[in-house]
Amino acid sequence: MVDVMMFLLVFFVLISINVISAMGLKTQLPVSSAAKDNKNLKRVVVTVPAEGDYQIDGKNVDSLASLTSGLQDRKASSADGLSVVINGDQAASLQRLVDVMGVLKKLGIDAMTISAKKSNG
Repeated sequence: MVDVMMFLLVFFVLISINVISAMGLKTQLPVSSAAKDNKNLKRVVVTVPAEGDYQIDGKNVDSLASLTSGLQDRKASSADGLSVVINGDQAASLQRLVDVMGVLKKLGIDAMTISAKKSNG
């Protein structure tokens, strides 16, 4: 249930960011000494196939435990943190996506996007 709520929150945040920029709304951001620049985040691509092994940046990992340790290693090697892009096969089960999102949540990785192809219709 929490994973579904996290997914919905991320979805609405991403949609609202796109809507604001599309409307051309100009804002001046407040200043904070603790602000963090997200542009330096290391990008990692996690592939969720319909069946078989997950992949991290094109390299197969055979289980969620291996996925967790691989992402943990990448997070440790990146001082600024990770931005994870999830490439999911359209035939992949929702459970596989939720499992990957659970791994990200457990590791404290907040920057995540789900890639999709633009439809022609």
